[in-house]
Amino acid sequence: MQPDFDWRSQPHMQVERDGVRYTLLGTAHVSRASVDAVEAAIASGEFDAVAVELDAQRHAAMHDPDQLAKLDIVKVIRENRIPMFAANLGLAAYQRRLAEQLGIEPGAELKAAANGAQARGLDMHLIDRDVGLTFKRASERLGWWQRLKLGSGILASLLFDEKVEDQAIEKLKEGDMLEASFSEFASDSPALYDTVIAERDAWMAARLRESAGNARHVLAVIGAGHLAGTARHLQESQDSPASTLAKLSELKPKSEIPWFTLFLTVFVLGGFAWGFWQGGLDVASELILYWVALTAGLGALGCLIAGGHPLSILAAAIASPITPLHPALASGMVSALVEAGLRKPTYADFLALRDDITSIRGAYRNRVSRILLVFFLTNTFTAIGVWLGGAKMLGRLLG
Repeated sequence: MQPDFDWRSQPHMQVERDGVRYTLLGTAHVSRASVDAVEAAIASGEFDAVAVELDAQRHAAMHDPDQLAKLDIVKVIRENRIPMFAANLGLAAYQRRLAEQLGIEPGAELKAAANGAQARGLDMHLIDRDVGLTFKRASERLGWWQRLKLGSGILASLLFDEKVEDQAIEKLKEGDMLEASFSEFASDSPALYDTVIAERDAWMAARLRESAGNARHVLAVIGAGHLAGTARHLQESQDSPASTLAKLSELKPKSEIPWFTLFLTVFVLGGFAWGFWQGGLDVASELILYWVALTAGLGALGCLIAGGHPLSILAAAIASPITPLHPALASGMVSALVEAGLRKPTYADFLALRDDITSIRGAYRNRVSRILLVFFLTNTFTAIGVWLGGAKMLGRLLG
């Protein structure tokens, strides 16, 4: 920290509510001045609690570099949490590129706030929403094309070590890591902005009120992009913190009837039956061959491109014609489970993961990231096979 650094020279706002004064300090996640401002504010002795724009998972990762090594990858696959895991890895890869490009650890001021509070014995509260929940709510509000862009962007971030664009860096200077990183994947989306920025303003304001306890002066360290919105919600919201947090935690209930899977099953099995009715066993066999060849072949090809084990490729070929007709299964899940069983990641793989995912060679070498590639590419190529197989069957039935 620079001597006599005036933290008030940085963007900040004050709000008083329910007998508590909240000082919101707006920071830029790639600024040394923001780190100095945070350290100076805590050192001033004015505050009896510190709140930080972090969730529990990011806080733990920031302070425990070995956290990934404790992960049960098989459990992640079985619970269908690979997309969330990949999103976190994509964010980590993005932060690593920023650190190398700018020479400062992104989010260093948040880490300084958490460490400073602990060092001075102040209450410290994590007030941001879990990044996985934010990702899920954002994904729910995007159309299928934007979800595809988001997913492909995350996959690309795990494979390609590209320079971070100047526009994204400017967004970081305005102060939000998630907005800058998500904008790489799905730009110009009001739904994405609302979920990633506006909802989190309301969430952090509610968390500040909820966690205040007996504090009388709380320092909240948040990205400058959240400053005005969080202050407004903090001052004006008439809802209780609990109701606000509950509302912003809701996910769309999954439909009890998997309509798309039901339609696909009826179409495929009905097509087989109709072919048999119209042309006998020869036509029915031809339709089955179309379906199996395209789905199994492309699913296996995706797994092969991902560098999967020969038995994982075989599992993808067997699963791909069947899993599209089952609402709870995916060919990528099957091939990834086989891959994880045959090439079980080691402790060293997890420790090296953040470095390995910054290059294509490293991503293929690391057993954890290769499992992710097997999952995503098997699913992607199986989906292509479903559309091509369905189109081929339809053409044959109508021809």
